[in-house]
Amino acid sequence: MTKYIWVLVFLLFAGTASSQVQNISPQTNPIDYSQPKQYRLGGITVSGANFLDPNALISVAGLKIGDQITVPGDEISKAIQKLWDQGILGDIEVYITRLEGDNIHLNFSLKERPRLSRFNFTGINKTQRDALEGKIALTRGKVVTDEVLNRTRNTIRNYYLEKSFLNVKINITQRPDSVLPNSVVLNINVDKGNKVKIADISFAGNEAFPDKKLQRQLKKTKEKRWYKLLTSSKFVRSEYENDKQLLIDFYNNEGYRDAVIVSDSVFRINDDRLGIILRIDEGTRYYYRNITWTGNYIYDDAYLSRVLGIGKGDVYNKQELEKRLSFNPTGGVDVSALYQNDGYLFSNIEPVEIKVEGDSIDLEMRVTEGPQATINKVTITGNDKTSEHVILREVLTLPGQKYSRADLIDTRNRLSNLGYFDPETIGLVPEPNPADGTVDIHYSVTERANDQISLSGGWGGAIGAVATVGLTLNNFSSRKMLNLSNWRPIPAGDGQRLALNVQANGKYYQSYSLSFTEPWLGGRKPNAFTVSAYKTVIRQPTSEGGESRLNVDGATIGLGRRLTWPDQWFQMSHAISYSRYRLENYTAFESLLGFRTGDSHSFTINNTLARTNLDNPLFPRRGSSLSLAVNATPPYSLVTDKTNNFQLLEYHKWMFDASYFINLAGNLVLSTRAHFGFLGSYSKDTPIGPFERFKVGGSGMAGGNFFIATEFIGLRGYDDQRVVNTSDQTLLNSGGVAYNKFVIEPRYLISPNPAATIYGLAFLEAGNNFGSFDTYNPFKLYRSAGVGARIFMAQFGLLGFDYGWRLDTIPGMPDMKRGQFHFIIGQQIR
Repeated sequence: MTKYIWVLVFLLFAGTASSQVQNISPQTNPIDYSQPKQYRLGGITVSGANFLDPNALISVAGLKIGDQITVPGDEISKAIQKLWDQGILGDIEVYITRLEGDNIHLNFSLKERPRLSRFNFTGINKTQRDALEGKIALTRGKVVTDEVLNRTRNTIRNYYLEKSFLNVKINITQRPDSVLPNSVVLNINVDKGNKVKIADISFAGNEAFPDKKLQRQLKKTKEKRWYKLLTSSKFVRSEYENDKQLLIDFYNNEGYRDAVIVSDSVFRINDDRLGIILRIDEGTRYYYRNITWTGNYIYDDAYLSRVLGIGKGDVYNKQELEKRLSFNPTGGVDVSALYQNDGYLFSNIEPVEIKVEGDSIDLEMRVTEGPQATINKVTITGNDKTSEHVILREVLTLPGQKYSRADLIDTRNRLSNLGYFDPETIGLVPEPNPADGTVDIHYSVTERANDQISLSGGWGGAIGAVATVGLTLNNFSSRKMLNLSNWRPIPAGDGQRLALNVQANGKYYQSYSLSFTEPWLGGRKPNAFTVSAYKTVIRQPTSEGGESRLNVDGATIGLGRRLTWPDQWFQMSHAISYSRYRLENYTAFESLLGFRTGDSHSFTINNTLARTNLDNPLFPRRGSSLSLAVNATPPYSLVTDKTNNFQLLEYHKWMFDASYFINLAGNLVLSTRAHFGFLGSYSKDTPIGPFERFKVGGSGMAGGNFFIATEFIGLRGYDDQRVVNTSDQTLLNSGGVAYNKFVIEPRYLISPNPAATIYGLAFLEAGNNFGSFDTYNPFKLYRSAGVGARIFMAQFGLLGFDYGWRLDTIPGMPDMKRGQFHFIIGQQIR
């Protein structure tokens, strides 16, 4: 049979793609296109598909042998459209390869789009290149379609628009790859141009507030000014839209609930400067008039109104109203908490505006109290290391009790203060069961490493180089020690604390300490039992060729307990300590002790009353910490006539520390602190010995003085331990008997990551050290200011540095440096 070839020509338009006009082959038996006719599809072939599967393409086209199709008709047009929609073909032609009666055979002649071999950037630096490569998602072998090219351009453009390069130009060119067939190399040329800054932001229609106040409400959209060194003035459309909403929120919070931005204009001043004009319709300022309550039976109207704290004539502020109903940012009781702390989990308060008259609004508070909810189940997840009983003993929301939101929040703070979990990710989710009036509470925690290993070296003045090795296990488990499978690497999970520390530089200095704490002695009550022991040996050569030596040996047994009065955050601890100071030809304290060879014994009773309710032990945002510690020896001089020769040490020591944290905004916190210390004797005829005194100045680290019975107090900007009057030799050599210090410290959290919590700070502080109570003057202070940073790494503890600038001169020390760096390892500057 003679072979007839007929050509069908189709014009296709798909989005922004170019249409293809096909050539018509010679026809020997043409079809009458003015009279469509039905055919049976007898065969389908595909040509030009070198890298694509022909069978898959036929399947995508949606045609199969035996189908009835109309020529000309919609079936072939739809098939071509389906193939084109895949975005992988650059040209599609359909031929009739054979015509036998009512049977028609078709061939789809295709031209595949090229694939990506590689791409190159020009016109930008390596940093920008690396950033863009992770964003544009171009991979080798990807089909290069118009959509891929457009998406790449838009991604690059948005990247530079976010950086205020509003004039960026992107040109993408293709060239065939000489190595790989049907592949192209993309060259992406970027001309980012100059940054475009905001030169002016002005307002129209604003009468209640000046432009400057309104400009401050725009958090990310700022004017370029020479004095705003740390303020970005770039224009980012998304941030600008958010700032417009913040502006309206500001008006709403000031009582202008109908305020709207009528129009805004962003215009070019020149190539690198923009201007913005916002036209505002402020509307009327509204005030509260009458506030009534309905549906409340547990609490009367007057009491709920007092808790709400909004009165007649107050400026209408919907955001503040919501806070006082459901969330009090100051930590006080809001109306919702009033109900939820008494078990009314299902309660709801809906404020409804029942009348708007002139500039006054009447509100009706519609209260649905509902039944009291009882706690059904308490579950905990995420504690891979810490034993569940360690967590449950801190939980205040127990099955069978009434639900309390306050208990829920206090439990979170308790879990945070344990130090075993990341405070930023502690989750607490009440899951109400309205059908039976119960609630399930789910706590989720994220374990973090809080054991610490310290390996460090330092210079100990006359002693020389000193090496330190320390191990602190903060979540130790003694009961798991006998099971070898728990040594991975250390038995852990029961909340016990084991600490070992060794310092030495060979013969001249050695110091050893070991302590163990069980926070729940007996497992039923939070009674913390602590035992510790220490030993220090200091040897120094004398001018006569001999050796002077000081041995310090001691041990402490303590018991601490939580109190329930005045509130649950109080703790009291008691301890008994014994220390022996053995001197052998040791001259450093001879002027106070009256001997250079002999023993001094110290028996002390230590009592501490403390209250701590911080929300986060590493970076507190709110809360306070107060402590009063009293260490006292027996009053030997009051019960005997024997002159005190310091064989039995006699003193009473008082230490008071107070810290208060205020959340100013987000991660910005203000820390204020006050510290006092006093060391006295029971009788005015009994002198105070050289032990347990105070030394002030510098970082608060011991520095070259490794004597264990000295309290080191930091005062940044001054030399270590040199806040003294050089005319007082006792104060200079042994330390003071009284000190006080005050600190104001704004802090900003940079990284909440539990692996490395980082925050920056600035500080103003003042303090002084006094050699006697006759010279004590709490208002005579040496002042300093500066900045610093802290890094808390779980494995190594606290690391930090400060730069302090002293504001006063120490008498007798005119050559002390005015500005100083201070490094801190393992402790806060107190």
